[in-house]
Amino acid sequence: MATPTDAAPTGVAPVRRSLSLRLQHLFVRVGVLPFLLIITIIVFTLMASNFNADVGVFEAIRMSKFTTWQNIENVSRQASYLTMIAMGQMLALLTGGFDLSVGTIVAVTSVFGAAAMVSMYVAYPEAPWFCIVVGILAGVSAGALIGIINGAGVAYAGVSPFMMTLGMASVGFGLSLYQTGGVPVYGMPKEFSAVLGYGKLFGYIPAPVVVTGVLILIMYIVLNHTRMGRYFYAIGGNLKAATLSGINTRLYLFLAYAMCGTITAISGMVLTARLETGEANIGVTMPLESIAACVIAGVSLRGGTGRLLYVVLGAVFIGIVPNGMNLARIESYLQIVVIGIILILAVVADQLRQRLMAKLRD
Repeated sequence: MATPTDAAPTGVAPVRRSLSLRLQHLFVRVGVLPFLLIITIIVFTLMASNFNADVGVFEAIRMSKFTTWQNIENVSRQASYLTMIAMGQMLALLTGGFDLSVGTIVAVTSVFGAAAMVSMYVAYPEAPWFCIVVGILAGVSAGALIGIINGAGVAYAGVSPFMMTLGMASVGFGLSLYQTGGVPVYGMPKEFSAVLGYGKLFGYIPAPVVVTGVLILIMYIVLNHTRMGRYFYAIGGNLKAATLSGINTRLYLFLAYAMCGTITAISGMVLTARLETGEANIGVTMPLESIAACVIAGVSLRGGTGRLLYVVLGAVFIGIVPNGMNLARIESYLQIVVIGIILILAVVADQLRQRLMAKLRD
């Protein structure tokens, strides 16, 4: 027989159940990313300040190299390239596929854009901005072409996204190396790098962040306020139902991969401006990192689920991790390990979230 001290206080069990249910709803609605991002920022802030018992928390935060404006600017610039690619990757994931060629698209864009720009600059050295525009158009067109071929293969030829994008990744990488012979492309107009790579709006906001902000706005409108955006979600949610409802699923599958290639190509040109060279080896880690950013943000690998602003936060998170580890003087090789672990944990969290979502609906 339970004694008064052993018995739970009246109303405690219902309160606990209510709290548990609220936490489950919060996890389903918000996901793990906001909490993970906050924890990461706090940990790296303290690690970058050599925090110890003799120094208070607020003093450690004030002294931390992680929270300086220079580092915030650096992180935002580095994260902007991945953010653009992750937004493109999100389109492929929403339709139930993915794009493994985004890294190659960056390389192809960089190489062909730089080569065209250099060729035009040699012919017309007195018109640098004309050469820059031609180079940008050439690079973005080359990258977008890979996205178009991916879309045609997946939507109209019925090739699986895995095989199609993996094959195009190999083709694009080979073309980039053939074009350059493995040697970086130099000789672009200085104005290209000065404005798009190192320029700042109002003296504070890096140019890559400005470009990323414009793309975020366009993508937000497309996904949330246009028929195309609704169709992307519908196709990923249930392809057969979308087809039976009259949606031209092949067309919108094609558009998803074509848009992914175009957005990634824009990122490739902005990154080329920062590097001041056309590189065939850049973008190697972009497929893994872009998928990780999307999955951490709650974009389902099964398609039909995901929010753009969370993808932006996911890309920022992926950008923060190596930056914080560098400031904390952690081995650079461990950064690859950490990204892999984060991706695995994100997939596990996504599976748990899907189960909870199904459970709460019942």
